[in-house]
Amino acid sequence: MAFLKTQELTKERFSLLLLDLEEYYFEQHTAYHVTTSSKKQRKVRGSFKVCSRSAIFDPEDLSEPILKIPLRDCKKIEFVECENNPFNEPRPSVISISCVQVIYIKESNVIAPYRNERGEKKVTFQLEGWSKTEDVVQTLLQLHRASRLEKLGDQTAMIAANLQSRLARSSFDKNCFQSVAEMPHMECAVEMVMPLVCNPGHVCITDESLYFQPLNGYPKQVIQIKLNRVRRIYKRRHGLRPLGLEVFCTENDFCSDIYLKFYNSADRDEIYYYIASFLENHMMEHTAESYMLQWQRGHLSNYQYLLHLNNLADRSCNDLSQYPVFPWVIADYTSAQLDMTNAATFRDLSKPVGALNKERLDQLLARYRGMPEPRFLYGSHYSSPGYVLFYLVRVAPEHMLCLQNGRYDHADRMFNSIGDTWKNCLEGATDFKELIPEFYGDDCSFLENKRSLGLGRRQNGSLVGDVVLPAWASDTRDFLQKHKTALESQYVSENLHEWIDLVFGFKQKGSEAVAAHNVFHPLTYEGGIDCDSIEDPDQRIAMLTQILEFGQTPKQLFTLPHPQRITPRFHNITRSPSSSSPVSELSPAFQSEDSSFEDLTEESRKLAWANMGNLKPISSHKIHKEISKVYNFTNSTLKMFSKELKEFQRSMSFSNMALSSCLMLANGKTVVCSSWDNNVYFYSIPYGRRQDTLMGHDDAVSEMCWFDDQLYTASWDSTVKVWQCASDSSSSHKRSQFQLLAELEHDAGVNTIGLNPAGTLLVSGCKDGTITIWDTSSYGTLQQVHCHTGTIHHVAFSPDSRHVLSVGADSCMKVIDVQTGMVISSVKAEEEQRCFCWDGNSVLCGGQSGDLLLWDLLGNTVIKRIPAHSGAVTAMWMSELCSTVITGGEDRQILLWKLPS
Repeated sequence: MAFLKTQELTKERFSLLLLDLEEYYFEQHTAYHVTTSSKKQRKVRGSFKVCSRSAIFDPEDLSEPILKIPLRDCKKIEFVECENNPFNEPRPSVISISCVQVIYIKESNVIAPYRNERGEKKVTFQLEGWSKTEDVVQTLLQLHRASRLEKLGDQTAMIAANLQSRLARSSFDKNCFQSVAEMPHMECAVEMVMPLVCNPGHVCITDESLYFQPLNGYPKQVIQIKLNRVRRIYKRRHGLRPLGLEVFCTENDFCSDIYLKFYNSADRDEIYYYIASFLENHMMEHTAESYMLQWQRGHLSNYQYLLHLNNLADRSCNDLSQYPVFPWVIADYTSAQLDMTNAATFRDLSKPVGALNKERLDQLLARYRGMPEPRFLYGSHYSSPGYVLFYLVRVAPEHMLCLQNGRYDHADRMFNSIGDTWKNCLEGATDFKELIPEFYGDDCSFLENKRSLGLGRRQNGSLVGDVVLPAWASDTRDFLQKHKTALESQYVSENLHEWIDLVFGFKQKGSEAVAAHNVFHPLTYEGGIDCDSIEDPDQRIAMLTQILEFGQTPKQLFTLPHPQRITPRFHNITRSPSSSSPVSELSPAFQSEDSSFEDLTEESRKLAWANMGNLKPISSHKIHKEISKVYNFTNSTLKMFSKELKEFQRSMSFSNMALSSCLMLANGKTVVCSSWDNNVYFYSIPYGRRQDTLMGHDDAVSEMCWFDDQLYTASWDSTVKVWQCASDSSSSHKRSQFQLLAELEHDAGVNTIGLNPAGTLLVSGCKDGTITIWDTSSYGTLQQVHCHTGTIHHVAFSPDSRHVLSVGADSCMKVIDVQTGMVISSVKAEEEQRCFCWDGNSVLCGGQSGDLLLWDLLGNTVIKRIPAHSGAVTAMWMSELCSTVITGGEDRQILLWKLPS
């Protein structure tokens, strides 16, 4: 459990949770609590702790209670000088505190609600180091004056001045370095953030480690994190200000190793970028879009993806006002068996909790319509410190006592039953809470009262014990297992993107939030109010306290609809033979023997791609004297080669201007070539002559695709034209009849096009960096995205038609989600990429250097660099089974590659 992580560092009974919210623990001294009764003096040894709003005595004897004396309840704090007893021995000086309230905590060493004892009382403490007594009293008097100031803002300012003075008078002790060879980079004052509390001290970063040294030595003298162990770092908002930094030494755990709050963002940023320099690809890897791509492709579970989104949206287990939020996914808590094949078992993920019950929503809407601006539907949030501790009180009772001034909530309002909690979330007038990650984890202790805590007695007479489980769960482990299975189920996988839209996405704010009935109080949103702009310090502190305790909406990660996950049922897309294969960039004489489409399997393609780094060249062919693209000719000659004979076969000249692309039709007898002279030429292989010419455009034809007797031609005249080509399929010499079906207008010259395997979608890439996705049945625009800063060289759909990949003159590779138009991955390569083949996860690119680069899109890394051409690789084709690759380059070479069997 996240809450127990810090407590494991120390065996002390004392905890920062014994302090008030936003109180600091400054120093401690070994002391005796001195009591006198019937002229008999009793001394209890322990630790006297000076805190910003209280004095706390923690006795060594565990049967004795911890004493907490709020400074605001003190009437007199004085230093009583030593005096001589009858035997002329000096009596030590003491601290005498006269107060009207003493709080007793952990009596008999039991975690229980605090006992407040009111009435006039004098408490005496004797320090072991006599010489310090007067100084401690002066400190207590100063803090006492602060606590008695009328205005909260004045109190806070005086305490803050005391803290800053202490930090300024101290520094990081470099004797704590683990190695004498360590070189310090910087140090500054910070606070370590833990649930509900902060601990001030100094951070020091060296070329080997990050150190934090608490001002008070709690929970230990120094905390060290080796930089080579760091895996993730995140900048955080803390208290609505960009001052936080969270460091993780794990990949997927949602508990960090340290969370620091800086006093200015410049110090935070310097340490952030210094640590980032130790992480490979840190700045590129950890984006919402890159995680989205991994999740979509099944490389991240729903649980892992939600954890990553929470991290990116400033949610942290160390900040209860921004604790990770997870959805309720099950709606059935009454059946004896849980049927995960029935959609009715699951919660509607397209609606916030507050909109799941229509009757309640109608009442909220009626109130909303009569409300003055700024209006809100829900007066409480779906995540707040109180809600988090509602779920976790059995493992974090001290946190609940800290939050609620030493008391538990009323027994009937506790987390007693999962079914009752869900029912209240559906019907309660002010209850709209979601869940927390623990509901989908492995530790079931938060559902069990293993510590036999006295959490109260309900109105029906029963004690609050273990959480009552649904009938379909045999025990807590069974409940968590089924709950985790539900989160990863087909239904949730297909619909989780809709919940993400509400919490992290485009339905979080604005008109879309209003339409989705997803409007919370303005103070819960990032940027809803600038606390620093409030001049009255009391008002500012009250506003900040309200925000922190009320709950905060996550940082918005997506402004477009979130793509749906590609679930297993969508993997079974049958791929039929299509003449629109990327072979159009190369000589159609290079057809692979991989023509038995019945034998094509997803497994064979995955195996081929996993082995793609072992690609070997088996033959090469010298082609035209001058070339910019294998068949983007600077002369007008079509040349054909025999792969079997490994020799030149024939050539054909069509025009006095260069050809730009070519493709072979399904009958294997006709080659179609496009030219810079604005025309398209049809060439008969059996008859060895041109059989037809299509004068189709007003500028160069840049690329073509063919599907089901329809020809798609792209041109620098800013159009893509769709032609119906009617001819006798058994004949290869009869002239064709061309009917123009559609003309797709663009704002710039179209440089490249591609069809999806089913021929239902067309993508075009323009010279101005714009990608457009078209529906080939209606010829309507589905998406238009300006994603490159220069000419787009090549575009192609993924095999499942979910994504489009593009490469451009800006050296970027972009992955676009077809459904939403969102750029879900952006990779800046070291060199310009001109052409590629891909399987949706991995990309084989032809680079400007002439090398083939094998990219892992999920990790944004180059897996393998394969030397190929002496000039830029300008064209590439891959066989259906991915076992054969053909490349062409500016060195006027065609290379034939094979994967080892």
